[in-house]
Amino acid sequence: MTNTFPDISISTERLVLRPFDEDDVQALTEMMNDEQVMAWTDVQQPFTEAGARTWITEYAPAERTSGRGLDLAVTEFLTQRLVGVIQLTSTNWHVRSTELSYVVAPWARGEGYASEAALATAQWLFREQKFERIELRTAADNTASQQVAQKIGCISEGVLRNACIARARTPEDGWTEVRTDYIVWSLLPEDIEGVSEELADSGGFGAYSDWN
Repeated sequence: MTNTFPDISISTERLVLRPFDEDDVQALTEMMNDEQVMAWTDVQQPFTEAGARTWITEYAPAERTSGRGLDLAVTEFLTQRLVGVIQLTSTNWHVRSTELSYVVAPWARGEGYASEAALATAQWLFREQKFERIELRTAADNTASQQVAQKIGCISEGVLRNACIARARTPEDGWTEVRTDYIVWSLLPEDIEGVSEELADSGGFGAYSDWN
């Protein structure tokens, strides 16, 4: 079994998760400059088209081929528009574990896309890649991201105190860094058994204002 991720696409009922290409530069730039994405991620400020192109053409391919992680564009099946990002980082191939994070574009929030994409990625990791653990970290005040973790079956393991740097707007309309806690979540293969059926019984992935 190799220690690199394959160049793959993952399909759900509504979404296609695929490698980024240069046609995604403009939409990725707009997504990463959103206020909420800026607040809860460490994305560079401002996020430029040059930065997006470097991510797509250099960073993402290097992460995949090195085995460190995987970056997938989340697109709508019908429209093919970019609606989010799934990212795997800190991958340990001996332990068969990785850290998963997600971002949803402001124009696609409230559709349950984060939970749908995250669950599909977890199912692929466990079934096809034989992973044994997925970890998520959510900022203490990022309730939308915590709802996504809960919805796909994650178990809260504890708190990393003062481990997260978030951002907040200043009165001068700039940004300042704010230190906060991380909530650590885990997902094991047995945790997702029956999750898809439970979601179907409850009416689908639902409408959280999920984004990151």
